[in-house]
Amino acid sequence: MVVKKGVTQDSTNKLILVCDDVADNCFFFQTLLEMEGYEVEIVESGAAALAFLESKIPDLLLLDVMMPGMDGYEVARRIQNNPILQILTILLITANEEAFFRKEPDVKVAGVIRKPVEPDALIGYVQAALQLGHYL
Repeated sequence: MVVKKGVTQDSTNKLILVCDDVADNCFFFQTLLEMEGYEVEIVESGAAALAFLESKIPDLLLLDVMMPGMDGYEVARRIQNNPILQILTILLITANEEAFFRKEPDVKVAGVIRKPVEPDALIGYVQAALQLGHYL
């Protein structure tokens, strides 16, 4: 398995993987983040995110909690159980009130963002997560 990590400190070359099963959400995140100079890749399922991560590790994963098949918590667990992927910083995103307040002690994420997301808030979370990693 060949794995590459984003390389530079400025947003222009930071790679963000967005995993959300709703196309409109993906379009919103991609448009906003690309306007800020980030490189964005989109996947629409947990399985697709794990497949993407077999070849490249992004600087940040924006991960929807409520997805069919495999929810965001399970995706995060699988990532964190892989020694190569443990360096990945994850921000969870959810519209579900219960999921927003739910604590999963075995899942370590930089934060949980509630949908609908305000553009300035999203950019703030992304910048903080990229700077502070898992310690947000």
